[in-house]
Amino acid sequence: MLELKTPQEIAAMDVTGSFIAELLDDLAQRARPGVNLLDLEHRARDLIAERGAESCYWDYAPSFGSGPFRNVICLSVNDAVLHGLPHDYVLADGDLLTMDIAVSIHGWVADSARSIIVGTPRPQDQRLIRATEEALAAGISAAQPDNRLGDISAAIGAVAADYGYRVNTDFGGHGLGRTMHEDPHVPNVGRAGRGLRLRPGLTLALEPWFAAGTDRIVYDPDGWTLRSADGSRTAHSEHTIAITDGAPLVLTRRERVTEQTSTAATGTAG
Repeated sequence: MLELKTPQEIAAMDVTGSFIAELLDDLAQRARPGVNLLDLEHRARDLIAERGAESCYWDYAPSFGSGPFRNVICLSVNDAVLHGLPHDYVLADGDLLTMDIAVSIHGWVADSARSIIVGTPRPQDQRLIRATEEALAAGISAAQPDNRLGDISAAIGAVAADYGYRVNTDFGGHGLGRTMHEDPHVPNVGRAGRGLRLRPGLTLALEPWFAAGTDRIVYDPDGWTLRSADGSRTAHSEHTIAITDGAPLVLTRRERVTEQTSTAATGTAG
């Protein structure tokens, strides 16, 4: 069942989204060659505790996972793309790292993911990340009132096709609000003009993710981490958005972190 949010409830989700943007920015700056994934996990735990937030991942036990997830962030490296279980792995120069996190503040959830390159970038990895970011931007642009859910999916899928990447349909975006996963499911490929009509108050996590060489995925023995079936590199970009009467609101946008940092550095005229 769909639950449309009031402007006040969207404002509450925006607070959570702002925190997530700050947290991912902090971790991105710390992700350097020689850093252990477990260090990033524990940094995320500390930030969540300091903010008085709650992890949506801790003890999460969906049908697609193996038992309760006992971490607060998904960290996926290179050919791993979704649900990466933080473990004792030291990041190497050139690794492609995806960070995905959802938290709740005062009962309102936001969800975001970002892929970065650790150390020296490879052009093909930069291209892959750029494709997910452009697909996410296209999906957000299509999230207009009275459009259809298929317009979002088609916009994301069109960018993947332009880059020559195939789209997996097993996992995609989703609704969220009081909980991390609500209706509707948002595929990363679809037909424009089809599906649910978008209405103000609908809040969605859009999350295009692509593998360089395949649309098939396999599970690690840990029962959580999903990898490309052919071992090719992967990338994932995600934002939480709200449908409004006008342009969609991006509740987990990174730009806000930059703006806040710039204001703090320059001060304001009195």
